[in-house]
Amino acid sequence: MKKIFKRPKSLTPEKTIYCSGCGHGIAHRLIAEVVDELKIREKIIGVAPVGCAVLAYDYWNFDVTEAAHGRPPAVATGIKRVRPNRIVFTYQGDGDIAAIGTAEIIHAANRGENITVIFINNAVYGMTKGQMAPTTLLGQKTTTTREGRSPQLDGYPIKVCELLAVLEGVTYLERVALDSVPHILKAKQAIKKAFRNQVEKKGFSLVELLSSCPTNWGLSPQESLTWIKEKMIPFFPLGVIKDKG
Repeated sequence: MKKIFKRPKSLTPEKTIYCSGCGHGIAHRLIAEVVDELKIREKIIGVAPVGCAVLAYDYWNFDVTEAAHGRPPAVATGIKRVRPNRIVFTYQGDGDIAAIGTAEIIHAANRGENITVIFINNAVYGMTKGQMAPTTLLGQKTTTTREGRSPQLDGYPIKVCELLAVLEGVTYLERVALDSVPHILKAKQAIKKAFRNQVEKKGFSLVELLSSCPTNWGLSPQESLTWIKEKMIPFFPLGVIKDKG
């Protein structure tokens, strides 16, 4: 019998700590597969922040360092400038990238830093028990928006890709989703393109992945996939937002 599916070399056999139905595990594997396929495992350095991905280094079989909450783009910038031949990427959630780290992501993107950013958007603060995030949808109930997010009280959800698209330093932005097999395959191709851009010294690339958080959404894993399709994608449309080629 021919084996057609196996663990990537860039993924450790460590048992996951993520909740059932969480999208982080899928995202980790996609990154590991891309790293193996591009043959950059000995050159890559990941930067993980505070949040559910704080233990990402347990799952990737390559170098990963930690950064303070919101600061991965700043740390990645420093590493890349000191070690320009390394492939450097950040792995960030919506609170990390669009709340405490807004300044860092905007200025790294505007400078056109030759780094790759993987942005996990699950529309909620996951690690700290489900508070409203910058990407929480209008009407979405969280522990801090009991009646649903209100534009008058809480403002509007931030579309990170569209926000960064106006910056001259940005090379590539794409939004994908982890709610179905076709979308997951598309997500992998987007991640590969973002890393390839860095290898080819094309500049700043970011891939946004719409991901599930069943525990804090109060849904089953299957219901969460439907929620991404029916609620998230209409507000955060999938596709290439910017591509300088």
